[in-house]
Amino acid sequence: MSDQKSLTGGAAENAAEVVEIDRFQACQRAERLPVLKTYKLFIDGQFPRTESGRYYPVTDPQGQPLANICQASRKDLRNSVSAARKAFSSWSERSAYNRGQIVYRIAEMLEGRRKQFIDELQSQGSNAKNAAREVDASVDRLIYYAGWSDKYQQVFSTVNPVNSSHFNFSVPEPMGVVTIVAPPESSLAGLVSCTAPVIVGGNSCVVLASEQKPLCAVTFSEVLHSADLPAGVINILTGKTSELISHLASHMDVNAIAYYGDMIEELKTIQTHASLNIKRVIEGKKLDWLEDTSQDPYQITAFQETKTTWHPIGQ
Repeated sequence: MSDQKSLTGGAAENAAEVVEIDRFQACQRAERLPVLKTYKLFIDGQFPRTESGRYYPVTDPQGQPLANICQASRKDLRNSVSAARKAFSSWSERSAYNRGQIVYRIAEMLEGRRKQFIDELQSQGSNAKNAAREVDASVDRLIYYAGWSDKYQQVFSTVNPVNSSHFNFSVPEPMGVVTIVAPPESSLAGLVSCTAPVIVGGNSCVVLASEQKPLCAVTFSEVLHSADLPAGVINILTGKTSELISHLASHMDVNAIAYYGDMIEELKTIQTHASLNIKRVIEGKKLDWLEDTSQDPYQITAFQETKTTWHPIGQ
């Protein structure tokens, strides 16, 4: 009988211990802080942290933290431009058809991660319908420019009439390294729409992503890393636009800068600093990036230089 009581008492003690353990675990779950992802930079095909060690938090529309974003420095920008310059020669020498194949491959990889991008867009304030529409528009935009890759030179080249015994013809050629200030209001479609025509035309680029909505830009760099795009052709930075914009415009190894923001003072800063080496400034129009009206082959030629060749004929 005493043995039975001791067994009963032991079972009660075990049950009490289980209850205490469950209560302790529940408290731990209630007090646990989430581990936020730190989104890194994309430079020369790699994912380094900023050399400055700085970051800034990004929150959802309700103020809840979403992620930690690397705050790029001037040195990160210099590294990106060096990587872009190194990649430019081999990228511009590839056949136009091959560049189109690679851009199409990026579209394929983006389509494969469609749900992830939709989730990120929703976390930044977009509703489900608009998020899905933005991802689809981004995929379609890449395919559109991939199709133009081996055609725009034929369309925009010319044979010029001259009053001498020469052939005279003009052909668009890539400019070199382009820096891009991506649209601040568009996390994905705007970034893709600004970047695709630059690289299709044989340029390499450094992109400063949207400061307030940077998540999809960094995830897009993961797509680029897993596609066939050579390292350094596209480099993506995150950080404070006000801090980096003058350096983007004044870097002496940059051939052009495209600005898709809406701040007059930022544009003036770009124009002033760009004059130091007479780099071209492309002022992007405020477009609806989800509409087909935001895509056209003139977006490619905006980042081209015209090379005219004279060739003698006759004896």
